[in-house]
Amino acid sequence: MKRLINGIVLGAALLAAQAGFAAVPASDTPITGTEQQVRKELLMLPNYNVFDTFSFRVDGDTVTLTGKVTRPALKTNAENAVKRIEGVASVNNQIEVLPLSPNDDRLRLSLYRAIYGHGMLEHLAIRAVPPIHLIVENGHVTLEGAVPNGAARSVAELQANSVSGVFSVTNKLLVDSES
Repeated sequence: MKRLINGIVLGAALLAAQAGFAAVPASDTPITGTEQQVRKELLMLPNYNVFDTFSFRVDGDTVTLTGKVTRPALKTNAENAVKRIEGVASVNNQIEVLPLSPNDDRLRLSLYRAIYGHGMLEHLAIRAVPPIHLIVENGHVTLEGAVPNGAARSVAELQANSVSGVFSVTNKLLVDSES
């Protein structure tokens, strides 16, 4: 029975990992058509998941991409997708590729189970775009994205801190009313 439950959780994690969240820079200026297109292209990347994060800035006809990804191909794919957008003349790709680490991979799955397996947060895992991104770098965890309320933000941080092998947790989660 335990194997079945673990298989279901892992399957759900892998399924949910097929979607992602691309941060849109918070500002008082309205979102332009180019910004909407960049966000759409980043969200549609097939290997983008809850273990990666993107953000971007549009400055005239130049797009600057930032974030952290688990696979080098995703960095390249993001740049290529944005280059194809009409009105984009150049892309400044500052996306960082996280180091390969079996320990970090183990932590990613454990963090996913701990956070999205919690009763208060499990409904977030079934969204088309899971809102909490788990960035793991050499045992240090950063939580990014948006959650519905402050309690969910606190629970996510507590759950991340409870995972064995995590050295530190930086909680950059925004509450939906703040994002």
